[in-house]
Amino acid sequence: MPDGTIKQINPFSDTEVWCVEERKKGPVINIHIKEAIAFEKREPEDYCDFCEKNFLYCTPEKLRYFKNGDNWEKAFYPSYEVISKNYPEFKTVGNLFEIVTYDYWRKNYNYFPPKEVTEWKEEYLSSKEGFFHCENMLRIKLSKLGINIDELSEKEKLKRMEPFFYGCHDLIIAKRHYIENAQYTYELASSGELGEEKHFNFMLITIESIERLLRQNPFIKYISVFQNWLKPAGASFDHLHRQLVSLDEWGVQMEKEIEKLAQNVNLYNDYAINFSIDEGLLIAENDFAIAVPEIGSNYPTISIYSKSRNCRPFEHSYEEIKGMSDLVYAIHRVITNRTTCNEEWYYSPFDSSFPSPWRVSIKLRIVNPAGFEGNTRIYINPISPLSLKDEICEALYNARNNKEISEKIRIGDEVSKTYNVLLYSKNKNMEKIR
Repeated sequence: MPDGTIKQINPFSDTEVWCVEERKKGPVINIHIKEAIAFEKREPEDYCDFCEKNFLYCTPEKLRYFKNGDNWEKAFYPSYEVISKNYPEFKTVGNLFEIVTYDYWRKNYNYFPPKEVTEWKEEYLSSKEGFFHCENMLRIKLSKLGINIDELSEKEKLKRMEPFFYGCHDLIIAKRHYIENAQYTYELASSGELGEEKHFNFMLITIESIERLLRQNPFIKYISVFQNWLKPAGASFDHLHRQLVSLDEWGVQMEKEIEKLAQNVNLYNDYAINFSIDEGLLIAENDFAIAVPEIGSNYPTISIYSKSRNCRPFEHSYEEIKGMSDLVYAIHRVITNRTTCNEEWYYSPFDSSFPSPWRVSIKLRIVNPAGFEGNTRIYINPISPLSLKDEICEALYNARNNKEISEKIRIGDEVSKTYNVLLYSKNKNMEKIR
């Protein structure tokens, strides 16, 4: 607009966003330390329920990734004896308070888990320590619901423990609460503090957990993958964790995108990659992924698109996943562990005939609602896509110069302006354009 207001419509969700830069209150990236508060360092960590020492406050592990010397290894359905002796770098556990509950699947779909899961549950609860662990978790859960566990019979307790094993809403929890050698409370171990190798394995355990849920429950049509960093973004604890919520539908967002994709098979090229090329908005890329600002987002958002011909995370090769991981990690690294954000995964639904690319969107939760969104559905985001691109690019240059991110990442003007994006055709054959 002549006064400088930028009006945007998100091409995938139809969200309307106005950029009024006068409302900008500071930089996109929260690099300033408000207060350096020293804390008592304890090993093993016990600062929240997700910490190493407090493993009894999480449901039994379904999958763990751990280092054995220089090698990464994984273990499905470990016993109580295993989980009580050592703590993995990443672990997958059932969410104590499910969004889509085990009862939802059982009562609506007559869902019952496969033999390997039921055998794991029986073996786990057969030990005195395993039963005590689950009873402790049940006590915590029921106390929040105002139910006295001591009034339940043994049979009722066992029934109420089933979601810990059979549920389809999982958490993936990282080992560290604070970075190693931390002295102050702001030195939290975020995604950007993991390092490239650990971040890659954080992504691998997430993808492996998606596959495990699909094998476990044939009624799943989509799995919502998201990560809330810091309590203002919706996190229960300021401890790095990711959530996987299994759904029996695609969700409104993906339904809208697939509907648009059916009308325009080049949707993501036209309105994400090619648009960013034309408007000078490319942030960064490597050989396997490309990052651009999201247009029409109510929060400043960087979206990282996979360049792979495959459209679901578990269909990607290790090399392709590593490429995505490096670029996602780079964005987390430069926004710092002090910037409240959400990470959201989007990919082609399992039963969709229109393939859409895997992308990871990182939303910076630095904008407070203006107050008139409710009755107008117009959102105010004071950070323009160009301002977001410029600030992130500057931070990426500095990080690469300091060897904090991969040297293979090309930034800003280094990104090819003749990028060969992929056309998703109705017969699923991919053709290159531009």
